[in-house]
Amino acid sequence: MQVLYFASIREQLGLEAEQIEFSADTSNVQALIAYLCSIHDERWSEALGDPNLLVSVNQELSSLDTGLTGTDEVAFFPPVTGG
Repeated sequence: MQVLYFASIREQLGLEAEQIEFSADTSNVQALIAYLCSIHDERWSEALGDPNLLVSVNQELSSLDTGLTGTDEVAFFPPVTGG
């Protein structure tokens, strides 16, 4: 599964994308976030722990309980702010 990081999340993590092997540990977005936090350092917990984090699965805005497969593309975006 392809995992993409955008904007300030990309900057905070110092990573644009990574390939993750699909498993029971990555069966939905919330599980994927927990998995990523467990294999990386505390920056991932900080960046992906924001309750307003935006996630897309296969280029569609998704929720934390969205199921995943090994061929999915998951992207993480910081909350959008505006004026």
